[in-house]
Amino acid sequence: MRKSARYSTLAAAGLLALSSLTACANDAASTTSSGSGGKGDGKGTKVKIMVGGLDKVIYMPAMLTQRLGYFDAEGLDVELLTEPAGVQAETALVAGQVQGTVGFYDHTLDLQTKGKAVESVVQFSHAPGEVEVVSAKAAGDITSPKDFKGRKLGITSLGSSTDFLTKYLAVKNGVKVSEFSPVAVGAGATFISALQQGSIDGGMTTDPTVATILDKKAGKVLVDMRTPEGSQKALGGPYPSSSLYMQTDWVNGHKDTVQKLVNAFVKTLKWMSTHSAADIAAKMPADYAQGDKALYTESIKSTLPMFTDDGVMPENGPETVEKVLKAFNTNIQNADVDLSKTYTTEFVEAAK
Repeated sequence: MRKSARYSTLAAAGLLALSSLTACANDAASTTSSGSGGKGDGKGTKVKIMVGGLDKVIYMPAMLTQRLGYFDAEGLDVELLTEPAGVQAETALVAGQVQGTVGFYDHTLDLQTKGKAVESVVQFSHAPGEVEVVSAKAAGDITSPKDFKGRKLGITSLGSSTDFLTKYLAVKNGVKVSEFSPVAVGAGATFISALQQGSIDGGMTTDPTVATILDKKAGKVLVDMRTPEGSQKALGGPYPSSSLYMQTDWVNGHKDTVQKLVNAFVKTLKWMSTHSAADIAAKMPADYAQGDKALYTESIKSTLPMFTDDGVMPENGPETVEKVLKAFNTNIQNADVDLSKTYTTEFVEAAK
């Protein structure tokens, strides 16, 4: 159901007791908007957005929007910064170091239980885009999440969405969260190395890491949530994941800027829906392919089904996310979460 939610922020004084940043926004890798992806000219409204991994395909709309020149077209000077995990990007937002975060929608529910008013303003996806893989060595013993007991499972970081989803898959399949060990191994090379060296038996990650693991024959896919069908099978419904979320009080005080951001992202989602994976790969920074353009293109193709084409929150998506989090998150279990405060469709509706 499409609903617009506009609410004033909850008091933040004395509540900023979240984990410290692993790196401050000023030190993080960044890139400023221009049609070519280079440095901007300093004109336009300045906005900083922290992304939970700029090179991850699940967060591709952030860089792609910049490369297509859509931020510039809206009169925005957008600086994209990157942190290796969504939970770190979330912390940068709550700390006030950036105006927006490209990360998983589920953090908005978790933050509400901590007294933080944060909302998704444009929803990039209706599936997680995540894949649970198992190492080649453990593939014969781990044939479903029922076999997670006693295992070391890789996640990007504790409190991340990969952590959330891994715990849900375990609990759903009769394994308590205390019966397996989550191991923070990041993504990309560090994840692959941990899998190959036996530091983890399996783990949750995204493309292009998944494509590289399969190419290297370092592991196999156990649970694939890159499509709406995969999300339905694993989680019981659509799972809105990658999005642009912002603090509600900032949104209320900067509606014109938020509208321009959403306009740009909706244009990108529409562009993605009418172009091939090869077209998209050609627009992205060359180093994202890590020397293998064909493999990178394939990773985009595998993940494309997760994205929406209009930025609208999928119907029943928030309810699915709440159900997943309630399965293991005591904060959510003991709270009366107001889902209408975790997202708004005001801006995507205007963008259409």
